[in-house]
Amino acid sequence: MSLTDAQKDEVRQWLVQGLKLSDVQRRLEIDFGLRVTYMEVRFLVDDLKVALKDPEPPKKVEPPAAAAPADAVAGSPAAPTDPTLVGVAVTVDRVTRPGALVSGRVTFSDGQGGTWFVDQMGRPGLSADKKGYKPNPADMQEFQIALEQELVKLGY
Repeated sequence: MSLTDAQKDEVRQWLVQGLKLSDVQRRLEIDFGLRVTYMEVRFLVDDLKVALKDPEPPKKVEPPAAAAPADAVAGSPAAPTDPTLVGVAVTVDRVTRPGALVSGRVTFSDGQGGTWFVDQMGRPGLSADKKGYKPNPADMQEFQIALEQELVKLGY
């Protein structure tokens, strides 16, 4: 592949901007009419002596502190008083529920709980103890992680 000095400079700019090799390959075809393989683009980058930018790792977003529900006043029965109820706790049943591959219980950070299961088709399910209860998104994410860890321990 032969590029003019101006074209080489433009390719360098694309790389400095952080374009991936597949994007450079596409731009070479669109802008310069050059159909090249991915490997040829890789060699071109080496010839131009341009270091590729590593993509920035995704920034870890800390979930906001869960606000207490309006009806959960300190000391009221609705507020969890057990200081050990922090985070999400997941257990696996010794005897699996009928129709499930694996099942267990979960307790969320606000003290609410429920049963979980994975059915014969691999679909997860969650049934809260309190009708209409929906855990907050941070608890759901923590539940999924804790569940995966428990299932890995058991060899699932």
